[in-house]
Parts: sequence; C-alpha cells; structure tokens
Amino acid sequence: MNIKELDQLLNNLSIEALKEELKAYEIDTRSGVIKLIDKYKRKIQTYENELALWQLKCEFDSIFHDNQYILVGIDEVGRGPLAGPVVAAAVILPYDTNLVGLKDSKKLTEPKREKLYDQIQSNALGIGIGIVDADRIDEINILQATFEAMRHALSELKIDYDRVLVDGDKVIPKIQIRQEAIIGGDDKSASIAAASVIAKVTRDRMMKAYANTYDKYDWENNKGYGSQKHYEAIRNYGITPLHRKSFLKNEGIF
Repeated sequence: MNIKELDQLLNNLSIEALKEELKAYEIDTRSGVIKLIDKYKRKIQTYENELALWQLKCEFDSIFHDNQYILVGIDEVGRGPLAGPVVAAAVILPYDTNLVGLKDSKKLTEPKREKLYDQIQSNALGIGIGIVDADRIDEINILQATFEAMRHALSELKIDYDRVLVDGDKVIPKIQIRQEAIIGGDDKSASIAAASVIAKVTRDRMMKAYANTYDKYDWENNKGYGSQKHYEAIRNYGITPLHRKSFLKNEGIF
C-alpha cells in the first residue's frame, strides 16, 4: 500500500479502529508512514482531550439533573450587534449524549458549528428557538429583549422540564421553574453549549439571508456587528429596517 492509499484508509477509520490499525504500521520504516503515524496519533490525542472535556460538561450538568430531572440549557446570541435580532435557544439533551468537541460556539469554526448543529438536532430531546427583532429591542432594551427571547425559546419546547441552566449571571424573570445562572456556562455545561451552537447557527443563517437583500453592509461576514465595513456602509447608505436605532444612537450615528 502506498502512502496516499494508507492516508485515505486511516482517515476513514473510527478512533477505536484507528488505534488498532496504527499498531500494524509501527514497524514500517518508510519516512512517509512514520509521518502518517505521527499525524494520526495527534488526531487520537486531540479526540481524547475533547472527550475528556465533554465528559466534564456532562458531569457538570449531572449536578443539576441527578439522572432524574429534565434539564434545559439556554443561551443567546446577538446582544451586541448593530443590526438583526437577538436569538435564544433552549436545548434538552439525553443524559448519555455523545457530542465530543461541543463547546462555546464562539470558539468553534463555522464548519464545526454547522456539523455540531446537525448532531444536536439529531440527538436532542427538545429544542426551542426565541427570536426578538430590532424594533422590539429598541422598544424594551436589549436585556429585556434577551429575556423575552429566552422565555419564547422555553415555550417552544414540546416536553416538560424541571431545571433550567442559563448562561450568564442572571436568571430569566417570570419563569417559575427552578433556574441556575451559570457564568461562562457555555464552557461548563453540555446543555448550555448545545444551546449556544443552536442559537449561533440560527442567527448567522438569518444574517446571511438578510445580506442578500441588504448587500451593502457585509452582514454575511460581520453578522450585524459593528465592523469597519458595517459602519462605513451606514454612513454611506443610511440604516435599514433591521438596524437597532437605540444602538446607533449610543454610537452617535443616529
């Protein structure tokens, strides 16, 4: 087997199968094979590191569900942009879900987020999405709009739940179910990390779609945040119905 063929073989193996297959080539002295073995040993180590981090997230959640309560993780994305909605997601995961590599959505590449989004959709027991648009943000302010999006996300869940983990330092007003505010929750909790990815991918897709209509503002890249190109477009072309006037007033633009 030549080096290219071996690389293709190893690349298609599961981690456990890869561990066994590498043993058969450790006596091969070809420099290309030695490099491949090193490459795939690093892949195995990366996976095992990610698995350990995932298990820690699951253990964190188990403190709150204790294998008997239905736990919801909730997170939002879009508090800071100049345009577009704030989006919240609520996610219920099975106790034994395996989503290795899942973490705070901001720390994932876009392809990895998209892949995990599909995995979460396939594995979650329940997913709810809450969206609050720019006009409503201007009307009630971004904090209250965030809480409104979170309440709507929870209302979209199709099964009952017992506990809610909220990313951040505040619980959600007007919710009677027991809640815990978790600072840095998207790096600590499996369910909050899942909600982070669902919210992020949902909003990013919305902003890319909006960019087709409002093509001067570079939303496909900045997702509505205050990048240099975004500010320049506002100055050159004015604002759109998707801009948050209260945010632009704070920036001295509106």
